Formats: sequence, C-alpha cells, structure tokens
Amino acid sequence: MNTVEWIDGRLRLIDQTLLPLELRWVECVTHEDVAEAIRRMKVRGAPAIGVTAAYGMALGAFEFQGSDPAGFRGHMRQVAGRLAGTRPTAVNLFWAIEKTLAVVLAASEDSVDAARQALLNAAHRMAREDVEANRRMGAYGAELLPDTGTVLTHCNAGALATVNYGTALGVIRAAVEQGKQIRVYADETRHLLQGARLTTWELMADGIPVTLITDNMAGHFMQRGMIDAVVVGADRVAANGDVANKIGTYSVAVLAKENDIPFYVAAPVSTIDLSIASGQEIVIEERDPREVLYIGDRRIAPEGVDVANPAFDVTPHRYVTAIITENGVAQEPFDQSLPRLVGG
Repeated sequence: MNTVEWIDGRLRLIDQTLLPLELRWVECVTHEDVAEAIRRMKVRGAPAIGVTAAYGMALGAFEFQGSDPAGFRGHMRQVAGRLAGTRPTAVNLFWAIEKTLAVVLAASEDSVDAARQALLNAAHRMAREDVEANRRMGAYGAELLPDTGTVLTHCNAGALATVNYGTALGVIRAAVEQGKQIRVYADETRHLLQGARLTTWELMADGIPVTLITDNMAGHFMQRGMIDAVVVGADRVAANGDVANKIGTYSVAVLAKENDIPFYVAAPVSTIDLSIASGQEIVIEERDPREVLYIGDRRIAPEGVDVANPAFDVTPHRYVTAIITENGVAQEPFDQSLPRLVGG
C-alpha cells in the first residue's frame, strides 16, 4: 500500500490524522488541495511530503489555462510559493519544488502541454526512486543491527512517512527480512502521537513485535539494558551531521549516549542539506497550541495557560553514531562523509 498515489489525474493520499481508527483516502485535484493536506499533516514525513509536493506541482501545471510559456512559468512560480509556504523544516519539500521548477525552466521553449507532461513524469520518477532508495537504505542499515535485539524508535519514519517501505522502519523491516530477531519499542511521540498511532499500526500489520511506551519511559528501559539500538528518521541533516527530527529526538539521543547505545539516523540523501553548516540554521516549525492543549477533542490543560509547541528539535552530531542513506552509511567526520554520499 502506497502512502502517495497518482490515479486518473488525481493525487490520492492516506489521511494520517485518522489512523489507526480509520483508513481513509484524501483526493487532491488542485495544488491548493495538496498544500492543505501538507499543512494539516494529512500527509507527513519528509520523503512523503517531498513526493506529494512534486505531484502538487504537476496538478498546478494542469490548472493553467492557456498556451503561453512565459505565463505558464509565472503561474508555476506561484504554485511553488504556495507549496513551499506550508511547512518550513523538512528540506525534502523544498528539494522537490526546486527539482520540478527546474523541469519547468528546461521545458520553457516547448509547448505548455509538453511541460505539463514533463512535470508529471518527474513526480512519477521521484515516487519510484523514493521506494528504491528506502530499500537500499534498509539493506545498509540492517547490517548495523544485532541478530537478536530490541530497537527503540521515535515518531514515525515508516511507509507512512515515505511513498512505501520507510526509512527508520525500513531498516527494521530489512533486518527482519534478513532473518534477524528484532523487537521494537515505539515512543508514543507527543504531541500528535505518531508513534502510538502510526508506527505501532505499521509494525503490527507486518507482524513485527512492538511495545508502545510513553516518551518519558525511554531512559528507564535504556538504563535497564533493554534497548540495543535507536533508529530514527530525519527532516533535515546539516553539513556537519546535526539532525532535525520530531521534537523529543534530542532527548532520546542524549539518553542513548549516556547508556552507550548506538543512535542511528536513517534518511535519504535528499534530506541532507549541505547548504547549511549546522543545525543552528534550521528553521523549527512552531505549530498550533491546540495540539498541546487537547488530545483529540478533549482539553487537558486549563484555560489561559501559555503553550510552546515546536514540532522539531535538533540533535547535535556528537550524539549521532551513523547516518544511513541509500548511498551508504556516513560516520564522523560527517562534514567529509556526507558530501561523498550526496555526490553519489
């Protein structure tokens, strides 16, 4: 089952806000539909957001009425701006928009119809390459996991965060496919409970043993020797190896370091942003206070309380054992190993 699918001229997405209680698909027929799906987190996870944005660009191209190449390019820049304004942290969003805008410019002397088709072909290619990259990433990462052991993961970096298979969960899936006996501890991941709702749902569907814990239990299980490795995804990786991921990841990394547990990050090279020197340059998305004040429709905090709700934090590279990509595994010094992997 793909998280992102193009069917009969429409983009179909799993509405991840309803899982695990209901599996419902959202259909996007305009780029504005796509922008809202990203903003409202009906689709989430950096790789999935990137591919979704590419299809959003394709939908935007089909919305243009006329045959003037200059007018078409102006329209597509507006579409790109709308999609880029949805979420600020995940670099795959901007990577996909940049790639598809390059297709528009390359086709500037051709007909608008040809440019539309070229954009759609580019989105299809990104979707295929995402699945292929995840499987290669999984194979590299599986080699780092023990033959028998327990892995902790935070948030959801599985098939739902990609087109299919997953990054962090792809590493776990690949290890299980190799015959390794892997059990997973899944942090619930406040505020939107992606670990509780999504990661457990995926792993149970695959028959991979999973235990759900609250976010503040991770240190307890590490201290008792019950965690052998940590594997997480990423929304952006800086040139020095600093990693932006779902809020709470930094805490898990510090606990892993204290307890001598390897901390692995699994992410495609499209998530690596060599244009920024460190994680201090990463813009952290601040989300709606309601996500902290409520669980579902039930308020859990008093009226009038101040709320801070950053969606991500940055884990300094000194806490990262290795970064697993589809092109291989990067280790310190990351400022040397990451450019080699990004280059090919």
